[in-house]
Amino acid sequence: MPVSTKSVKKPAKKMADKAMPFYPTRWVTVLAMDPSLIVDGKLLRMKIEIPNEALDDGPRGYRAHIVDYDSTTDTFYRPLKIQKRWNREDQSPLDPFEKLTDRQLLASPAFHSCMVYAIVMKTLARFEYSMGRRVGWSFGGHQIQIAPHAFCDANAFYAKEAQGLFFGYFPALDGKNQIYTCLSHEVVAHETTHALLDGLRERYTDPSSPQQAGFHEGFADIVALLSTFSAESLVARLVDLGLPHTDRLEIKASGVTPKKLRNSALVGLAAQMGAEISGVRGQALRRSVQLEPRKDYLASPEYEEPHSCGEVLVAAVINAYLDIWISRMVALGKTKLNRQRAAEEGAEIAERVLTVCIRAIDYCPPTDLQFSDFARALLTVDMELNPVDDKYSMRTKLFHWFIEFGILENQPARRGREPGTWDPPESPEQFLYDRTHFDSMKSDKDELFRFLWENRQLLKLNEDAQTRVCSVRPCIRAGRDGFILRETVVEYVQQITLFARELDRRGIQTPEDMPGHTEVTLYGGNVLIFDEYGHVKYSVGNSIIDPARKSVQKKQADRLAYLWRAGAFTENRSAASPFSQIHLRRAMDWYRSVRSPEE
Repeated sequence: MPVSTKSVKKPAKKMADKAMPFYPTRWVTVLAMDPSLIVDGKLLRMKIEIPNEALDDGPRGYRAHIVDYDSTTDTFYRPLKIQKRWNREDQSPLDPFEKLTDRQLLASPAFHSCMVYAIVMKTLARFEYSMGRRVGWSFGGHQIQIAPHAFCDANAFYAKEAQGLFFGYFPALDGKNQIYTCLSHEVVAHETTHALLDGLRERYTDPSSPQQAGFHEGFADIVALLSTFSAESLVARLVDLGLPHTDRLEIKASGVTPKKLRNSALVGLAAQMGAEISGVRGQALRRSVQLEPRKDYLASPEYEEPHSCGEVLVAAVINAYLDIWISRMVALGKTKLNRQRAAEEGAEIAERVLTVCIRAIDYCPPTDLQFSDFARALLTVDMELNPVDDKYSMRTKLFHWFIEFGILENQPARRGREPGTWDPPESPEQFLYDRTHFDSMKSDKDELFRFLWENRQLLKLNEDAQTRVCSVRPCIRAGRDGFILRETVVEYVQQITLFARELDRRGIQTPEDMPGHTEVTLYGGNVLIFDEYGHVKYSVGNSIIDPARKSVQKKQADRLAYLWRAGAFTENRSAASPFSQIHLRRAMDWYRSVRSPEE
């Protein structure tokens, strides 16, 4: 008896679709630095790998939304139409701008939008990889708004209140072209880092000290520079342009010196970026690597401005990176070096230094940050993950350059510890663990606060201050040798508001001429690092008031004196984004230094 065709079930097409592979990442074409960087008559491009997702028009994704509104002209630009072939699941997603000419790229608002989106997502992915967990924004939402053409001004900034990144445009010095800050790879990565760092440490935007404000700027520069130089294609260009060749495949080992590499590879290319973009970034790329090692920068009034202060930190880290790279190239050959191998080493080292710089944030105190705190955090977290630092000697070189720029002091190593690293708790056996549940402490702030309260004397909590647990973040990190480190990072802050007339009774010197009725807020807090068994490995932070340690009261007095001199207690302070104000002041200084065409 024949079988009816109606009873035969054909495989559904949807079932076949489900079996198709999903590609977790996609490659997108962007500019390597900005449009002023031209090599062999063409814009220098690079492909970056970003998380793959089904994009909506904009582009709009699960963490970033492009909202192209120009507040200067009150224009809302039509969002980029995402074509179906850009989101294909049956093969690796297409790169929509790979085959466009340079002229087409620069004239395409769609490319502007996609480049900004791609760099934001790349920076986010780098943070999440380094931290070993998801990283959120500082505001309540999960998606940051990005305006590629936000206003006509030589500025670009992150604004927490508006939950967004804003990139300006302005006329070039020739008066014929427009400069778009959204087309600068370094500017976009820099501003994205501000947003991510604000999510990791919310108190770092508080008025505190030149170094805390400078850290936001310097750290953002470090991330921007190292993320750019972690691209092998760009490092290969640096090798091509900056070092002498014997032929297309080899370079002369005699040309691999710190001075030649700094001046040719980095500074030479930075000079081609044009004076225009320097108004936004304050020429950090040029100046930081040119700073001569000196130990008194941070004590100089000239370096109280956040960008200038941050350049000292950038100089130390980038010089350490170059030092590590040079050592590796010398190890590869005495007279000649393989060009491709040198580029591979440079990109890999940039990626490793960048990773440890980002990871160091977890080991930094939550308030009143100093560069020395970051340096110690960096050395400590790398020691935890890579106990044997034999291949690159990265910690040794970083420690050396932190000393050269006055960030750390050259003190002998303590028994069982590497120089410059944090000390573990003095009496770890005295912590009380039997009244709390560690499983709950990995996610429950109230359970964690009970642990703090039970151990308040050991942790030196001030019982008169308000204590708040800001974050509880379990993380899993992988070291260079495949070693897995499981930790829980807990951040809590304390604050107390006093009248100036009460400071002396607390052992804190009142700023000169400050009225007694002035309200002042003191901050303190710690980061606790728990191991996988729920025991405290490190307690890093700053006490509000500690009668047993005069240095604590002096630090608070120095902070208040600086803020009083800077006018931080005036009632009519601007409510604008601190990053927009910092960048605007730097841009205005640049405008004043530029000679007009008539002069």
